Amino acid sequence: MLAGHAEAWREWRAAMASDRMHHAWILAGLQGIGKGLFARAAAAELVAEPGLPQPPVEAHPDIIVPDHPPENKEEGKKRDDGQDYRRKRSIPIDEIRAMQHRLTTRPTLGSRRVVIIDPADDLEKGAVNALLKSLEEPPQGTYFLLVAHRLGRLLPTIRSRCRILRFAPLDDAAIDAVLRSEAPEADAAARSAAIAAAHGSPGAALGFIGERLAPVHGLMRRIASSGDASLELRGALADELGARPSRERLAATLELARAVLAGQLEQADTASQGRIIDAHAALVRLAGQAPTYNFDPGMVAMEVGALLARAASA
Repeated sequence: MLAGHAEAWREWRAAMASDRMHHAWILAGLQGIGKGLFARAAAAELVAEPGLPQPPVEAHPDIIVPDHPPENKEEGKKRDDGQDYRRKRSIPIDEIRAMQHRLTTRPTLGSRRVVIIDPADDLEKGAVNALLKSLEEPPQGTYFLLVAHRLGRLLPTIRSRCRILRFAPLDDAAIDAVLRSEAPEADAAARSAAIAAAHGSPGAALGFIGERLAPVHGLMRRIASSGDASLELRGALADELGARPSRERLAATLELARAVLAGQLEQADTASQGRIIDAHAALVRLAGQAPTYNFDPGMVAMEVGALLARAASA
């Protein structure tokens, strides 16, 4: 699924047609907007040679994508056995060094080779420093595509060596079209919740659909509009979230709560806006802490409910 981004394609292909194409690019925009898919499709165009058959991107010897390795040895065994496995949250320096070792040889099928870092946000500090050396002295015919969800998190030394290609959010109609095509089982309520929480990202919208968060969205909107003095709605919210939600489900729930508060802010009077902004800021902090501190899901649900209820308080 790769929707929109005609302007990004125009800029990319104009650069390919020029005599001096920059060797390093940052693909910047919302997570789930299609930057990774764009990077792979653009890389395939860049390494293609007229008259020479090209293998798929995943198997192409001249398209290198450093990976998130297994979380531990046990997960590594699952990978070796062809099973699903948990990956590390970051891209370690070993992956970058392995990429650099491959760059000591010439491209296999043509004159060009592409390295995709997806996302560059996940690089460990040592990996960033190692990558910087390759950006400073790129081998001939080697190009870098760095996918960045949060451009400001990349070091200035990385940004200064790259050309930035920006990806604009999709409008609601475009995301709805993606959902109807890719998730035809989703009803209108599910699509509405996904669109509200996605902030222009079709990938995020599909993730919300996959996590079946429409009931969660309904509870959140009730709490944000009417409060929850009896704590009954917060209890129902914890039940909907589940006792052992995945990281993805928990992250999607927190993002959905932020979207609900953003919607409340648009409709609030001046006297209420400060209260909603404070609740939203606290929710942003919680979303940043949750992956690191491994909070109890029930506690997270109750805290989310409390922040939503704060926004509804007189």
